[in-house]
Amino acid sequence: MAYYRQVGAVPPKRHTQHRTPEGGLYYEELMGEEGFSSDSSLLYHRNIPSAIVDSTVWELPDLTTEANHPLRPRHLKLHELFPGEEWKSHDVVTGRRLVLGNGDVRISYVVAGEASPLYRNSIGDECVYIESGEGVVETVFGVLPFRQGDYVILPRATTHRWVPDGPVRAYAIEANSHITPPKRYLSKYGQLLEHSPYCERDLHGPTEPLLVEGTDVEVLIKHRGSTGIVGTRFVYPQHPFDVVGWDGCLYPYTFNVSDFEPITGRVHQPPPVHQVFEGHNFVVCNFVPRKVDYHPLSIPVPYYHSNVDSDEVMFYCGGDYEARKGSGIGQGSISLHPGGHSHGPQPGAYERSIGVEYFDELAVMVDTFRPLELGEGGRAAEDPAYAWTWAGRGPR
Repeated sequence: MAYYRQVGAVPPKRHTQHRTPEGGLYYEELMGEEGFSSDSSLLYHRNIPSAIVDSTVWELPDLTTEANHPLRPRHLKLHELFPGEEWKSHDVVTGRRLVLGNGDVRISYVVAGEASPLYRNSIGDECVYIESGEGVVETVFGVLPFRQGDYVILPRATTHRWVPDGPVRAYAIEANSHITPPKRYLSKYGQLLEHSPYCERDLHGPTEPLLVEGTDVEVLIKHRGSTGIVGTRFVYPQHPFDVVGWDGCLYPYTFNVSDFEPITGRVHQPPPVHQVFEGHNFVVCNFVPRKVDYHPLSIPVPYYHSNVDSDEVMFYCGGDYEARKGSGIGQGSISLHPGGHSHGPQPGAYERSIGVEYFDELAVMVDTFRPLELGEGGRAAEDPAYAWTWAGRGPR
């Protein structure tokens, strides 16, 4: 996020001596994107950040995917993936089950109650939506409290761990790129503009350093390998949470969906007005409670549409989604409407919406510009009857 923050103790000028109370030197680390050509922060460590004493394989969970073939719309019931009290033995990192993915983005779901191991995603940024629950994310930059409705944005290679306070339902969007506010919301210098549906006051980053002592500390790292995504366990001689101060424009932060100010109009507005973030070859939108179309002849639910360049994934996480009534979709559902399939409201929704002035709905949408495939979690959670709900009967 390209606006400047300073936390803890930093020297008056970058790349100069920053000494401990005992007279030794802190170790300066530049964490930056696109080499040295984009956003970055400078972190000041008590210990050498490059020092490791062991490196072994971390066997990742099943990340294989299968093509959506034959082509069809899908309904995935994510709440069925973690029945009963399974959450008590899961954490937000290792408990994730892959639902959908392609070469640009992976969407996973988890219900967790355990603190996670220390973790670093070195493939891309993560955007984790908190469907329910609360807790903190401890990071090398400091602590981020999170609550229901938060997006937790974790830049690539940020060492962190999740510490829930009770059960947490989390919807994880893992990019192979960076995740940022849409460019059209930003000035040429990176300030959020007046027409943006949120501003810098709505973004909450760490406010003080988190200093933790420890020796021989394990960190799980997800990174690129010759055969795809692989995992490694590093062991550090000292705890990586040893940063006494940092400053810059690259850091983790939270944004709560309740702070998104919806853009409405006299007739139905297209999904780009609901956009909140973007990555390479995908966008993230959210549909929040809002007043709807006020033209006297308006039809508030979406018109039928063909996303000829994208797959559309909708995660239903609150309220009552008008356009999907009668489809079986409810809280915790995902709909996948692939490119090549014209989709829209369920039968009867068009007529029922006329005269409605307010939608009490909450959903997170991901549109991808390459086809999505089904992960093991998606295959396990599918409602096979969904594709035929517009027609009212199944295949011949």
